[in-house]
Amino acid sequence: MLGSSGRRLLTTVLQAQRWPFQPSRNMRLVQFQAPHLAGPHLGLESGNGGGVIDLNAFEPTLPKTMVEFLEQGEATLSVVRRALATQLPVLPRSEVTFLAPVTRPDKVVCVGMNYADHCREQNVPVPKEPIIFSKFASAIVGPYDNIILPPESQEVDWEVELAVVIGKRGKYIKATDAMAHVAGFTVAHDVSARDWQMGRNGKQWLLGKTFDTFCPLGPALVTKDSVADPHNLKICCRVNGEVMQSSNTNQMVFKTEELITWVSQFVTLYPGDIILTGTPPGVGVFRKPPVFLKKGDEVQCEIEELGVIINKDVFPGVRGHSHPVGKESRYIHMITPEKQC
Repeated sequence: MLGSSGRRLLTTVLQAQRWPFQPSRNMRLVQFQAPHLAGPHLGLESGNGGGVIDLNAFEPTLPKTMVEFLEQGEATLSVVRRALATQLPVLPRSEVTFLAPVTRPDKVVCVGMNYADHCREQNVPVPKEPIIFSKFASAIVGPYDNIILPPESQEVDWEVELAVVIGKRGKYIKATDAMAHVAGFTVAHDVSARDWQMGRNGKQWLLGKTFDTFCPLGPALVTKDSVADPHNLKICCRVNGEVMQSSNTNQMVFKTEELITWVSQFVTLYPGDIILTGTPPGVGVFRKPPVFLKKGDEVQCEIEELGVIINKDVFPGVRGHSHPVGKESRYIHMITPEKQC
């Protein structure tokens, strides 16, 4: 366990290190379904907002789930590199259904109050150690799926977050080795029922964070070598087109390396595990007066280089996607400048 002086030294060392992965050709891994395919498939998104290359058609021996894909490590990644170097058919975006890039991970680890500007918003001190909680994997839904507003809560709120996806098993991982355990990054929406998080259940956060559909992810797992610097990305959330959160991941108190080191003291991290790294200011509960999501609201969570996820809030019993498949990119380009991140 690091004291405050040790953590400052570690932070200085990590900041002094150049981001060790030079951006390569964009590797954006997805899980998807299509009417002509049996079950979920692994694919490559051909650029942010592009169509999908079916990796299982390119190499039938590849696993069809992301967790199994990541468990096989370099062997499967080498197949993807070959696919990137080959001219392959691209399925139009309108013909596929995007799933969360990772489904059924062993664990979803979350970090509270991990943005300095979010701490200022609450008028609370910046934490000296990461504040860890969790969501159940059953909360995960796809990047364009509906969020079900539970009748048990009247205070459902939004939180855009950078999610880290683990690619290699590890315990007691050193900060200098941490990035070797990362597969990549994706966009997360940490939907939160504030009445359950902050008032009920003994003020334990779990139940307020883990209702079904409370963890949209996507659109893709962008591999770490495809991201220039995960700690210098614009991050924002819009509700019905209005910017509610707008910040930068450089405001994170504990960076990816520190979080992996901290969490791996307590639990073994497995391929496919997800770490939600905290949210910037602008959430509904701290607005004056507070603002919460209601039926019909559309939430867009966007992170530079990673993409945007779009989820509509509905009452129980409504299924399907919150936005017409294949039209989300066109919709994003229609956003006026004052509503951009």
